[in-house]
Amino acid sequence: MPVKGTYCLCINVEEDISIKVGALGEIDFPSGPYIYVGSALNSLLPRLERHLKNSRGEHDVTHWHIDYLLRDPNVSIESIYMNDNGEKLECAIADKIAERGEPTPRFGCSDCRCVSHLYSVDSFSFLKKMGLKKYV
Repeated sequence: MPVKGTYCLCINVEEDISIKVGALGEIDFPSGPYIYVGSALNSLLPRLERHLKNSRGEHDVTHWHIDYLLRDPNVSIESIYMNDNGEKLECAIADKIAERGEPTPRFGCSDCRCVSHLYSVDSFSFLKKMGLKKYV
């Protein structure tokens, strides 16, 4: 049976960049740490591996907003935290991260009412305290 759940990609943007992100257009990403929240209710572990491959330049399919960001050579995934209980907690987790970060408006949330699913943060340390477990 496939693992299902919600995940947080802990992303580091090495230097200030500007990227065209699909229909969102050109977005500026100042250097620093970011957290992207996503969910996979069919196959969580293959989704996480896909993101890792994308960030290493080993996957070239663009399906989600995060694909555009991860493909930039100045961007890397530092770690991944997840909840594999089968529930879609994406918006609830994004709301908690919003309390600690600055949103990239409309990023990754075209199928919900959230402000964003990508936040610039000071650190990733609070994710473990939210009950998420480290994948990588």
